[in-house]
Amino acid sequence: QVQLVESGGGLVQAGGSLRLSCVTSGGLVSSFGMGWFRQAPGKAREFVAAIGWSGDITWYRDSVKGRFTLSSDNAKRTVYLQMNSLKPDDTAVYYCAAGRYYGGSALRTDYWGQGTQVTVSS
Repeated sequence: QVQLVESGGGLVQAGGSLRLSCVTSGGLVSSFGMGWFRQAPGKAREFVAAIGWSGDITWYRDSVKGRFTLSSDNAKRTVYLQMNSLKPDDTAVYYCAAGRYYGGSALRTDYWGQGTQVTVSS
């Protein structure tokens, strides 16, 4: 059974940084990828970024390009989302997801974490 546990959320001022972590356990395989999604109050969940399990393929939504960076540590079975130059519009619950990955934004979301709150004050 695959389990995902996020951490690293919190309250930060605009322009600040946070690093989210997603620790995985269970039967992920090399064809899987990891993704980060976010959902702000009253809004639909949106896809933020994705990374292949080997870390060689990444994808970002336009609004976070140049500010957010994905990385992975396979030995720790952890994926990180480094978020810099944060804006109030980045405020949301951030979710980690995993599933078979086909590159770009083509990620199946078979498994989800519980979410971590990110709040950016102006």
